[in-house]
Amino acid sequence: SLRLTKLAINLMWIVMMTGMMIPSAAPMILTFATINRRKRETGSPYTPTAVFAAGYVIVWSGFAVAAALVQWGLQSAALLTPAMASASPFLGGAILIAAGAYQWTPLKQACLKNCRSPLDFVLQRWREGGRGALSMGLEHGAYCVGCCWVLMGLLFVGGVMNLLVVAAIAILVAAEKMAPRGAWAARASGAAMALAGIVVLLQ
Repeated sequence: SLRLTKLAINLMWIVMMTGMMIPSAAPMILTFATINRRKRETGSPYTPTAVFAAGYVIVWSGFAVAAALVQWGLQSAALLTPAMASASPFLGGAILIAAGAYQWTPLKQACLKNCRSPLDFVLQRWREGGRGALSMGLEHGAYCVGCCWVLMGLLFVGGVMNLLVVAAIAILVAAEKMAPRGAWAARASGAAMALAGIVVLLQ
């Protein structure tokens, strides 16, 4: 039925987003876990790391539902192929240019800075208790979405179910967050995306 189809699309996006983003969040999650382990060893109150991670997953799950709605709208408008890739060069080119341009924006760089500095984030925003840990996870997830949301649009260019595209985006996100010159990697990839978008439009 239509309802089951929509539910399946939502679940697919939630699983895909979680699988793509958790690896790049590993440094932040491990930093939180390390601090809590030291608290536990000294007998201080501590919160399970899973609570922090849950906040992160909740934010990306919300984004996944929004992405599923976009996919449904594009399919309804016959703008996607059966492989869930753009059927229109105008749509594909526009997504590439938008993703590339966003890589250079102050918002992207500000969000990326918070994602690249796990220890600074934890020390500056530490909150005690389960509610505090969940709040930290939600905040970190929000920065992560702010950093990477446009990149997820590339799935509609190369194909939502194309594992090579999924892997390439996940690798790019990880490089931006963890490589020594991740901020420059973001800008360089942005220039490449914008150029590719122009080529697609001209074709």
